[in-house]
Amino acid sequence: MTALSTQATPHVPVMRDEVVEALAVRAGGVYVDGTFGAGGYTRAILAAAPGCAVWAIDRDPVARPHAEAVAAAFPDRFRLIQGRFGAMGQSLPARGVRAVTGVALDLGISSLQVDDPARGFSFLRDGPLDMRMGGDGPSAADLVNTLDEDVLADLIHALGEERHARRVARAIVAARADAPLTRTGALAAVVRAAIPGAARQQARDGIDPATRTFQALRLRVNDELDELVAGLEGAEALLAPGGRLVVVSFHSLEDRLVKDFIRDRSEGRPNPSRHLPTAANDQPPATFRAIGRKARRPADAEVVANPRARSARLRVAERTEAPARTPLDPGGAP
Repeated sequence: MTALSTQATPHVPVMRDEVVEALAVRAGGVYVDGTFGAGGYTRAILAAAPGCAVWAIDRDPVARPHAEAVAAAFPDRFRLIQGRFGAMGQSLPARGVRAVTGVALDLGISSLQVDDPARGFSFLRDGPLDMRMGGDGPSAADLVNTLDEDVLADLIHALGEERHARRVARAIVAARADAPLTRTGALAAVVRAAIPGAARQQARDGIDPATRTFQALRLRVNDELDELVAGLEGAEALLAPGGRLVVVSFHSLEDRLVKDFIRDRSEGRPNPSRHLPTAANDQPPATFRAIGRKARRPADAEVVANPRARSARLRVAERTEAPARTPLDPGGAP
């Protein structure tokens, strides 16, 4: 996720300096920016150490002109793969890259996406109800106009953590009976009207009542949680011993997945031993070492400058010498 921008101010990704520091960027290192966007992390990584290289990944075609600008500024040190970061365990080996020094993931949506009403991500600006990052597959409008009420309620509850999910789903189904919901403004109005005390809640928390429903639809449309799991496993397979995994997340579902992954991969035995009992040896060796006990938060000054940073959480882990639990799969790479 990136900061708001103007013509004079380029996109600045959340916790950019902290991410570069956590990666411990070094000369000659090979890094993966799994969520390229406008290239803020990539530029900072490339500027941090001479001779390092970045393989960037982004499924959104809007990233390409930004990638061309980075390639011009850092010739021979940058490549873009247009695709999903969850496939890095296939797409990088297919291009001859089987080990990297660091992987950075900036989850959620970028300003390039949310600030464009035509993309349909924002309830603050009316636009077509789309939300597709790559432009393919069912849109958010397809979901809200075709899913059964119970299925829709379960989706909004599970992925949006919306406690009024059944009320919201019931209201959506009633509204679409009159006419399909095809605009972000129309859906946001339906959701706000369905949530008891919505105006009071927004005044108290500063969070629009439509936020959770829009989050749930976006996560489902783009399969973001499964993509995250695949990306974490791909990073584990690609990172060389001592390499760093750095993830910035923006809501509890993402952060919980990252936290649980790092904890699971850090709790194995240090190394298999012929002197340990069989049961102890059955536990796979730890593939990561957590860096820091808690997630880092953005500085107050950054939150003031970019309110979208307020929910950011940064977690870091360092790769051990143990073999990856999910090996590389160079076949069928995109």
